Amino acid sequence: MITRLQPAKYSPANEIAALMPDIGDVVEATGFPQAILRFRNDRWADAVGLGTLSDAEWIGHFGRFRPLSESMPDPLALRYHGHQFRSYNPQIGDGRGFLFAQLRDGAGRLLDLGTKGSGQTPYSRFGDGRLTLKGGMREILATEMLEALGVNTSKTFSLIETGEALQRNDEPSPTRSAVMVRLSHSHIRIGTFQRAAYFDDKALLEKLTDYALTRLYGETPRGHPPVQLMGRVMERLADLAASYMVAGFVHGVLNSDNINVTGESFDYGPWRFTPKWDRFFTAAYFDESGLYAFGRQAEAIHWDAAQLAVSLRPLVEAEPLIEQMERFPALFEEALARRFCWRLGVKTGGDASALVQAAVQGMVETGTEIDRFFHDWRGGRARAAERYADESWAPFREAVAGFEASGNGSHPYWTDESPCSMHIEEVEAIWNAIDRDDDWQPLYDKAAAIRRMGEAHGNAPDVP
Repeated sequence: MITRLQPAKYSPANEIAALMPDIGDVVEATGFPQAILRFRNDRWADAVGLGTLSDAEWIGHFGRFRPLSESMPDPLALRYHGHQFRSYNPQIGDGRGFLFAQLRDGAGRLLDLGTKGSGQTPYSRFGDGRLTLKGGMREILATEMLEALGVNTSKTFSLIETGEALQRNDEPSPTRSAVMVRLSHSHIRIGTFQRAAYFDDKALLEKLTDYALTRLYGETPRGHPPVQLMGRVMERLADLAASYMVAGFVHGVLNSDNINVTGESFDYGPWRFTPKWDRFFTAAYFDESGLYAFGRQAEAIHWDAAQLAVSLRPLVEAEPLIEQMERFPALFEEALARRFCWRLGVKTGGDASALVQAAVQGMVETGTEIDRFFHDWRGGRARAAERYADESWAPFREAVAGFEASGNGSHPYWTDESPCSMHIEEVEAIWNAIDRDDDWQPLYDKAAAIRRMGEAHGNAPDVP
């Protein structure tokens, strides 16, 4: 499901038509007073054959939303329900975005171009359908950092400032506005299945299952397709949860409408990276109970997956779905060990679970920052031994001695004195430069530094 970047010719698609008219509503983008291009992701534009667009053409498609040739003729505001902080809400859907186009990358993988901040839809309720410029900037930083750390994430494809003054209760207002486009491997959520189940629409559940298996997973349905899909979703979501932990990332809002059935992370609001391994660390100020705290993310994602199982019950008996659900803890532990070894730069083998446990123990007891730990121990040998001479690190020093370096530690990044990190203070500093001086260079410089770190890490491990 995670493909490598490679140049491609433009290959339009409109596979979502197979789910119409049940999946969404045709909508129009809002006309904005301005369209100032602030960010274009040329790496991924090349990977989907759009890298040759001029800036004017880019703004025409991703600021004015002229359809891409031979792709979707009209934007669709997608319909879905979801549990939000464990309370079911049937009144949601794409309230400030829409699915704009589908296309394929160089590996033939189906991808979506979806918007955020493109105006009101039938699901906006009392919202204005807009996105703050700061929110768009934060999404660039989140997706760039997560991609570099091997997380299967959506990509921020475009950010265009739109010239409106927005009022928000949770940040200084008026504030600048933007429209963002993200590149994702589908926008089919657990909440999409929940909506079909809510309306007892068995035919739509069958179509969604077939779409997910054939278009998103590239598999031929066999036996019991809902069980087949549930198994794939379990594998992807367990890997997603593990990748968050190894990255030190806290999504903040792991509601079932924010969980994609491909296991791809997306839709970033109050996210943060925790500096230290603090299982109680939360990202959202409104997460008063810590439901989506750093250390509870696997539990939250597993709970959301259970809602998919409930939604699939009209198609299949409960027992095989439960069997797939019960695989999650073991899959998560395997993924955590695999991804931990990858970021550490050692070959998976031996007692990797004990290695992880010893490392976490050392970080917690000494207060060592997550990014600092992985940077110092790249390849399994401490670059600053005096930092890890404490007895708290003895179990880890003993455990890591049995692991062989993976052979990808020669990048100049690993000789840097400090690791590339993305903590809230730097996020705010980057925004302040934009807000105060309209200085975008700190953002561009940080994106370049993050990509350099990603090159040093190399390709993330695939899910077996």
